[in-house]
Amino acid sequence: MTDSAGIPGGTDAAGGEKPPNGRKRRRLLRWIGLGTGLLVVAGAGTGWWIYDKLDGNIVEDTSAAAELRRYDKERPAHLAGGAQNILLIGSDSRTGAGNARYGQDQGTQRSDTTILLHLPADRKSATAVSVPRDLMTEIPACLKPDGSRTREQFAQFNWAFEWGGTACTIRTVEAMTGIRVDHHMVLDFSGFKKMVDAIGGVEVCLRRPVDDTEAKLKLPAGRQTLQGEQALGFVRARYSLGNGSDTERMERQQAFLGSLVKKVQSNGVLLNPARLYPLLDAATSSVTTDPGLASLRGLYELVRGVRDIPTEQIKFLTVPRRPYAADRNRDELREPDATQLFQRLRSDQPLAIAPPAATPAPAGDRADEDKAVTDEADGATSGTGERPGTAEPSTPVPTFTGTTAGVADCR
Repeated sequence: MTDSAGIPGGTDAAGGEKPPNGRKRRRLLRWIGLGTGLLVVAGAGTGWWIYDKLDGNIVEDTSAAAELRRYDKERPAHLAGGAQNILLIGSDSRTGAGNARYGQDQGTQRSDTTILLHLPADRKSATAVSVPRDLMTEIPACLKPDGSRTREQFAQFNWAFEWGGTACTIRTVEAMTGIRVDHHMVLDFSGFKKMVDAIGGVEVCLRRPVDDTEAKLKLPAGRQTLQGEQALGFVRARYSLGNGSDTERMERQQAFLGSLVKKVQSNGVLLNPARLYPLLDAATSSVTTDPGLASLRGLYELVRGVRDIPTEQIKFLTVPRRPYAADRNRDELREPDATQLFQRLRSDQPLAIAPPAATPAPAGDRADEDKAVTDEADGATSGTGERPGTAEPSTPVPTFTGTTAGVADCR
């Protein structure tokens, strides 16, 4: 017997291998197709499980939504289409896991950190405005947890959250600023720590060592990366950092948020699934939001709109204020600067940020905080956009005292 080449013994004698027949080839292709299909199904199933888990983590604040609907006719109108205003509230509630170490829970909570985040329609910048907890303002009649209602009164701002929770805080901010709050997020101590740990910590720089037993914080001087527990102490510490004032603490919180934004924007987080999933899990399981944001899709749409904003265009400032005339331990709005700031945000007009003209020396009493507020006022520019000591405007928009996420300095 000869093969087609006339060589006895067939293809083996010619040094070749006998090709697989059609049946074997089809069987192999079927197995490959089946394996590929199983991988696709498994991948899709895993992806859906992850999505469903993250989506289910988010707590929807239905009670606040119902209360806000009750007063919808009294709330400010939307003046700028496409722009969004989001109220970020840091709750000091001790009821969460691991929070008891920060003090006894009396059944109430306050908002020591409240930030109004303005996202313009073009999403080319972001402005975060801190509202001092000690700011004296009009607080409307609010629904209390026990079903009773408070009376409208002039009081310290963070009492709104203690008395009537998120809805009361939103209505207070809207009445004070004339700005419609589109969404809100509430984050407690545990949630803050989990998010910081999920991204591998946040870098800060300290001018001097810190030893604060109340804030559970002990750190050497210099640049270092803080993990969750240390980061919480850093943003909460008041008497062992800077001049001991709430003014300095708000500035430190703003600087920390700027560093956090830079870390999240880095490829080490957004392009690393091992870090991105823990961040998403921590974020979604740590926040209580309005119904509009209470889904993974809602949060994704929000993040997608701001993820590419340059750090120098992420601006931080504090509501213009001065010591309250009747009580120097409280603040009041400084006019006309506060009204001008609110008007710019309300109508989605640009504003510029400049650092304060002077920094008070470390001390620890209210007199130094008064000086910090006065220095801030002296360092702010007028509504014409002129900087102090210049005859000609350096920018066509008004400038307020603040900082950006692109600024990194020791505090």
